[in-house]
Amino acid sequence: MRFGFWPGPNNSWSDTLALAMHAETAGWHGIWYADHFMPNAEDTSGPTSECWTTLAALAVAVPRVRIGALATHARIARSPLAKQLPIVADCANGIADNQVRSRGTIGGSLASGDPSCDWPVLLTTLDAKLQAQGPGGVRELPVDGFVEDLYVTKLKPGELITGISFALPVKGSAGAYVGFKRCAPAYPTISVGVQLSLKGEQCESVRIALGSAGLTTIHARGAEAELKGKTLTPAVLARAAEAAVAECDPVDDQRGSIAFKQSIINALVKRGIETAKRRCQGETVEVSHEYY
Repeated sequence: MRFGFWPGPNNSWSDTLALAMHAETAGWHGIWYADHFMPNAEDTSGPTSECWTTLAALAVAVPRVRIGALATHARIARSPLAKQLPIVADCANGIADNQVRSRGTIGGSLASGDPSCDWPVLLTTLDAKLQAQGPGGVRELPVDGFVEDLYVTKLKPGELITGISFALPVKGSAGAYVGFKRCAPAYPTISVGVQLSLKGEQCESVRIALGSAGLTTIHARGAEAELKGKTLTPAVLARAAEAAVAECDPVDDQRGSIAFKQSIINALVKRGIETAKRRCQGETVEVSHEYY
């Protein structure tokens, strides 16, 4: 049976772990970390616990960024980190609506194993790692490959996600996160994350991730290979977009046909690369999710 829970206002982190371990030994499996939501995460009027404070923290300490698993989408969106890295703001501000952004957490988004969630795509783009804690202690896992299949993750029984970290992108690099969906509360039909650095006019390094393009987040290595060491001309962008389409495996569902989704992937990959390129060159470019 799958269930969700959260630490009470007077619970410590050890209490929370003990609850998770007890649930596993009782035969309750497939815990969703906080079931995506943190109760009253932004409400400081009532009692707060050390657990909540620690797990909702954001810290930028060169050379790495650390985000607690209970940091809400809204808190991340208005943080100094989002101002420093526009790609983070692109993602956080485009998730659902104000109600969901004020309660939904980055840890819950990762732990759900849903291929349509935004954060796994963004964090794969940034080559992030997550920290998990459970009966066997603490371990660190790459976000890339963390989701093994539809709603299946590498979390072991009794483990909880406690935080996420990634290297602060180097000077001269920039990224963009773009999505396409029916309406604000809906998951993206397709989403694309791009992070690149330029050396002169040439692409020195790049990472591209695709969301809702298969049963897991897709790291589009073929598309990256089309860009590395090359000047980002329209023809090069077109080849990279075609490579991304070839790497994806979208599902025919209520959001659109496979052919429709492939056409969106093609368009968003080019848009994401072009936006990241312009940001690398010092431009201020506003992007987010688009509706249809």
